[in-house]
Amino acid sequence: MSKPTVLVTRKWPAEVEAELKIKYDVTFNESDVAMTIPELQKAFQNYDCVCPTVTDPINEEVLSVENKKAKIIASFGVGFNHIDLDAAKKEGLVVTNTPEVLTACTADIAMTLLLSAARRTGEGERELRSGEWAGWRPTHLRGTQVTGKTLGCIGFGRIAQATADRAHFGFGMKIIFSDPYMPSDEVINKYSATPCSSVEEVLEKADFVSIHCPGGESTYHLMNKERIGMMKKGAYLINSARGDVIDNDALIEALKNKTIAGAGLDVFEGEPELNPGFLECENAVLLPHLGSASIETRIAMGMRVLENMEAYYNNKEPGDRVA
Repeated sequence: MSKPTVLVTRKWPAEVEAELKIKYDVTFNESDVAMTIPELQKAFQNYDCVCPTVTDPINEEVLSVENKKAKIIASFGVGFNHIDLDAAKKEGLVVTNTPEVLTACTADIAMTLLLSAARRTGEGERELRSGEWAGWRPTHLRGTQVTGKTLGCIGFGRIAQATADRAHFGFGMKIIFSDPYMPSDEVINKYSATPCSSVEEVLEKADFVSIHCPGGESTYHLMNKERIGMMKKGAYLINSARGDVIDNDALIEALKNKTIAGAGLDVFEGEPELNPGFLECENAVLLPHLGSASIETRIAMGMRVLENMEAYYNNKEPGDRVA
C-alpha cells in the first residue's frame, strides 16, 4: 500500500522531519518561505494531508478550491484561528492542533515579557550595546518591582495557570482573572486566585495584565482604546497569546502618552508585518513570536502532529481534533 502524501508548509525540527520521511510520502517547503494562497490551494489539490503552521492562512478561498485531494489538516501549533473551521467542516476536512506540549514554554515567555517590561531590560541592553552607558547612578532606568504585585489574567486556561504558577510561587504575586469558563475550586485555591466578574474589573485592579484568551472574532480588539484606558497608569500589558486581541493603534497611543507604563508583546496583528509605531515606543518589549521556541517544545509539537496523523490513518479519532 502506498504511503499517504503529505505537504509540510514550513521547515520543521530535523527530528520530526526524519519521522515524517519514514512514515509518509512527504514534501517539505525547503525554502521555509510562507506559501502563497495559490500554492496552498495546489497543496490541497495534490496531497492527502496538509500540515500548516499558525501563520498560514487556511481560509475559505484555500479550502473551497476544486478537485481537493486532502482530507486532513494537521496543524503545527495550539492556535487554530488561522484555519476557517466552518469552511473546513463544510468541505469535510478533519482539523487537528498541538495543545498542552507548549504550555510551560509559553508561560516562560509570558514571565520573560513581564519581567523585561517591568525592569526595562530592553532599554538597558540597547543603551549598553550602543555605547551610551555612562555608569551606575541612583536614578538610572528605574523600573517597577514585580514581587508582591497583582497579576491579572484575561483567560485562565492551561497557559495562564502555568504563568500564574510562576508569578505566584516565584514572585509572590497576587492572582486575579477573568474567564467565561470558571476553573475548578482546586485550581483557584492552588494560586489563591480571585475570580473577577469581567475583563474590566481585571483591568482596573491589576498591576500587570496578561492576555491568555484565544484569537478570533469574539476577542478581536478586545483590548481597545477604552479598555486600555481602564488600566492603572503604572500597569503593564503582556501578550503571549494572539496579536489581534489588541488594537495596535490604541496600544501605541497609550504607550507614547504614558497612559500605561509599558507592554511586553510576543505576538502582533498582521505578523510578520509590524506596526512601525511600536519601534518608537521605548517602553515596549517586542519579541518575534517566541512563545513555544525552545528546542524541546518545537520537537514535541511536531511529534504531536504525527500522533494525530497516525490516529487518523489508523481509523481512530485524533486526540487533538478541533473540527
